[in-house]
Amino acid sequence: MRQAIEKMEYHRYSAVPLVDEAGRYAGTLTEGDLLWKMKNTPGLTFANTENILIRDIPRRVVNKPVRIRAKIESLFNLAATQNFVPVVDDNDIFIGIIRRSEILNYFIQRYKHSKFQSGG
Repeated sequence: MRQAIEKMEYHRYSAVPLVDEAGRYAGTLTEGDLLWKMKNTPGLTFANTENILIRDIPRRVVNKPVRIRAKIESLFNLAATQNFVPVVDDNDIFIGIIRRSEILNYFIQRYKHSKFQSGG
């Protein structure tokens, strides 16, 4: 838990995807999950968070992944409720994430391009 807190702070992440030993997407860990764990664990301090395993932290957010061949519309629908969309291959192996901002920028660029093409 302590390593997760420190890495999230260093990179300024509010959530991170979790990957199991086989490389499969296993869920999302959020700042809120960490805070709730600290609040609901009597005697837990930052100093002893190194004794808490990530698997022992209840997760409240479920970020649904998409397959590598997903259509952009699928990403758009998920981005409406998720800050990022995990991407997996056909064997559920985690490939990476696509952030909501990247999806919105894609649609903005398409919109600008279509307006330019139509002269409007």
